[in-house]
Amino acid sequence: MASLNAQTVSASSKHKKNLLIVLSLSGTYMIAEVIGGILTQSLALLADAAHMLTDVVGLLLAYIAIKIGERKANEAKTFGYYRTEIIAAVVNAVILIGISIYVLYEAWQRFQDPPEVKSGSMLIVAGIGLVVNIIGLMILRKDAGASLNMKGAYFEVLSDMLTSIGVMIAGVVMLVSGWYYADPVISALIGLLILPRTWRLLMEAINVLLEGVPKDVNLTELRKSLEGVNGVTGLHDLHVWSLTSGINAMSAHVVIENINDHNILLKQLTETTTQNFKIVHTTFQIEDEKYEEDEVHL
Repeated sequence: MASLNAQTVSASSKHKKNLLIVLSLSGTYMIAEVIGGILTQSLALLADAAHMLTDVVGLLLAYIAIKIGERKANEAKTFGYYRTEIIAAVVNAVILIGISIYVLYEAWQRFQDPPEVKSGSMLIVAGIGLVVNIIGLMILRKDAGASLNMKGAYFEVLSDMLTSIGVMIAGVVMLVSGWYYADPVISALIGLLILPRTWRLLMEAINVLLEGVPKDVNLTELRKSLEGVNGVTGLHDLHVWSLTSGINAMSAHVVIENINDHNILLKQLTETTTQNFKIVHTTFQIEDEKYEEDEVHL
């Protein structure tokens, strides 16, 4: 019998070091951007700093969630603490959406009366930010596909790089032409850039919390494969869900004809599932055709 403490390591756990490096870079630059935004009176710079704040919070939450998620399963938490990573992703997305809405509101206010912005200093701070974000992208690029957490972190940094470019464009426009409307225009674009991507991340995280079918598992094909195993005459109550990114589980009731060795059938079912689909944990209830169930079907 497998030990209760034996559990699969989440994909995010393998990338803690890279998260810490990017977190340190982003945190340092965020402080510099806030100071620069206040001194230059640039809303675009402060908007980018607010976006960077969500990166820092998101990366910190992701790291903390990974550490908590590494705790072993126990009698109270039999599935372990994997879901803390997903909860962190939801919190990060909600904060990011709130800040995006605030930036759009501030941009609208500044359209009414755009203040003079110190474009030269704004360009210097934004240029430093661009370098920091490029370094962050290079660090996280290979990790982006590992988990929902790492994917979110990668796109956060990618978005920051694009907004740094936007801030620099606004700085050049204001420096050359004195058209200070460029600052709220870029700020609004930053807000609009953040919202759709954040919404998608939120929906993915909620899908995990609601135990929806993972995107990387084709339920129809899984059902066909299991029903095609020799000796299987029926299949019902098939469920597939994610504990966290990269750790998918499933359960099913399998109806069989008269078979003497259930262990052989169980091995075939397990191998069919784990070798052909991105599922790491399986639970099968083997039922004879004459078996009558009294339990509720889910």
